[in-house]
Amino acid sequence: PNSLGLLVPLVTAHTYHTSVEKLNKSHSTRVYTTHWYNQTLDHFTFTTQTKFRQKYLVNDTFWDRNGGPIFFYTGNEGDIEAFTENSGFMWDIAPEFGALLVFAEHRYYGESLPYRSADPGKVGYLSSSQALADYVDLIIHIRQSVEGASQSPVVAFGGSYGGMLAAWIRTKYPHIVQGAIAASAPIAQFTTPCDAFGRIVTSDFSAAAENSSCSSAIRASWSALDRMALLPNSTGFSWLNENFQLCPSSHMATATNISTLKSYLTDLWTNLAMMDYPYPTSFLAPLPANPVVAVCEHLSKPYTNDTELLQLVFKAVSVYFNYTGEAKCLNLMEEDGIGADMWSYQACTEMVMPFCYDGISDMFEPAPWDLDAYTKECQDMWGQQELLSQLWPTASMGEGT
Repeated sequence: PNSLGLLVPLVTAHTYHTSVEKLNKSHSTRVYTTHWYNQTLDHFTFTTQTKFRQKYLVNDTFWDRNGGPIFFYTGNEGDIEAFTENSGFMWDIAPEFGALLVFAEHRYYGESLPYRSADPGKVGYLSSSQALADYVDLIIHIRQSVEGASQSPVVAFGGSYGGMLAAWIRTKYPHIVQGAIAASAPIAQFTTPCDAFGRIVTSDFSAAAENSSCSSAIRASWSALDRMALLPNSTGFSWLNENFQLCPSSHMATATNISTLKSYLTDLWTNLAMMDYPYPTSFLAPLPANPVVAVCEHLSKPYTNDTELLQLVFKAVSVYFNYTGEAKCLNLMEEDGIGADMWSYQACTEMVMPFCYDGISDMFEPAPWDLDAYTKECQDMWGQQELLSQLWPTASMGEGT
């Protein structure tokens, strides 16, 4: 699954949440036990002996203790329970292979927090290299401490950034991990043309309605929002506040607020494309099967003016943010303090992926890839440290492995 929604460009990569999007752990459908490992903070220097508690989840229902494999999920940017609940393939094939299932939480996400603060001075140990070393240590620990696991082969699994980690751990530590399945892993995004992602997302919406009417409506909505912001006496802002059912903290009053709404919509359309499964899911939000089709049922309808178009947009947005009908209002603000929002730090340091849109071959508002602006936003958020070269992950981990 993705959370590839967290891999879109930083200027639109804020992780937005509604009141119903958080995983309800009391409604878990998977059976597992929760464990904690005393993990090393820094695997690569001798300057600190600090440890932190790393969470991992285990299911041994299907495990053949006489040589059965370990299926190891390389956790990515979020609570490990969310990935455990939504990584169905591992659960589906575990009985056939007699596998022990292990889901490891990524450092600085969920409850595996070396520090409780997002202070820029305390997040320098957040990197893919440190995370891979965490997983290697944990695999060694499991092999040494779990009866029957000492000779078990390990197959890494992961999706999106977790898929990148699965591929990289197999490449960097082949003596520890004997195989890997990397799903939707954007390993090549560092060197892929910046417009490719937007074009692919757009193609999903174009195919969901006749004459590309759905993607055309989204393309037209950006300028409609701009015109609403220019209406006299803030009447456009008031209309948006009421008709988009915005929470008080998200009310529109300035052009900056419009930019926030556009960022939210960019994220939302992208997430819908990536969650466009033929079955219901609750990974990023509760969604019906084929959610892009559900959204485009609204966006493919005719309209004659800006307000009619934006009313259709809100109906489409409601499929994502309020499919269950439980959300009281639309909240555009970030809610996580140090949970999934820590992805912005990784996106500023080593996961520098170029994205751009032209508004012609894609449905998004035109936005060039501007490394200088990207750097400034990162420095404003995390301090004046330099970004790594966007080619560093490819040079360090390899491409297309």
